[in-house]
Amino acid sequence: MSLVLLAIVAGTLSAGVGSVLLAALLARALMTRFTQHLLSLAAGALLATAFMHLLPEAFESDITPQVLFMTLLGGLVFFFLLDKAELWHHGHEHGEGPHHAHSHVHEEGHHHHADDSHSHSPQGFAGSWAVLAGDSVHAFGDGILVAAAFMTNFSLGVAASLAVLAHETPHHMGDLAVLQRGFGQGRAALFKLCLAGGVTVIGGLLGYFLIEGHEDWLPFMLVIASSSYVYVALADLIPQLQKRLSASATSMQVIWLLAGIGLVTLATQLMHVH
Repeated sequence: MSLVLLAIVAGTLSAGVGSVLLAALLARALMTRFTQHLLSLAAGALLATAFMHLLPEAFESDITPQVLFMTLLGGLVFFFLLDKAELWHHGHEHGEGPHHAHSHVHEEGHHHHADDSHSHSPQGFAGSWAVLAGDSVHAFGDGILVAAAFMTNFSLGVAASLAVLAHETPHHMGDLAVLQRGFGQGRAALFKLCLAGGVTVIGGLLGYFLIEGHEDWLPFMLVIASSSYVYVALADLIPQLQKRLSASATSMQVIWLLAGIGLVTLATQLMHVH
């Protein structure tokens, strides 16, 4: 087995299952309000990965910038439409009103609602399986994009894995809350969410075998990954942080945002020297 394939397995496993375990640990150990700091951290990590690592690498290829920018724009529109489709689906399936828009936990086009409506009827159980299905599909896509990053170079793969880990952790905290309402037992919910996170590895393996021999796809994959990360950061995470806050609370948001940028940058710089 090649070192690249081993790196993909390690990166997707740590990002997929590691983010679930970290979410469970943080949910048990920290106050809920700390989730806001994690959202800031995740936004910074995603934006840094897209603009400082994935996009520059893609633009070093022989493909013209106009084509890559069109791919980036197309990716942003795609994730917007995916978002709209998921909102429409949830609205019709659960009969949700507009107030639900402020109580969701979101993952790249997958809105997971964590309010009390799931605990009143069989919808709670059905909603839990919907969360797992959405997580699995999302994790599969993450795995393919992480594989593309590792196949470009090792430090880029590390950056992509860190970005996935950073933004999945706060959202898995919300997912666990929903799943515990639907499945009852905390361990059962955690186990099922770990299985969903494990689909990241399957996506990574499939991505490796699909891209191998088609390395000319890599710049496009990196740009699509960038559009995914930018969309999540700007359309989901940052709007959740746009609240009327005190100066000190706003400062903390900025500090954690910069920490996310610094985390990804520092980690990839350290890996790049090897």
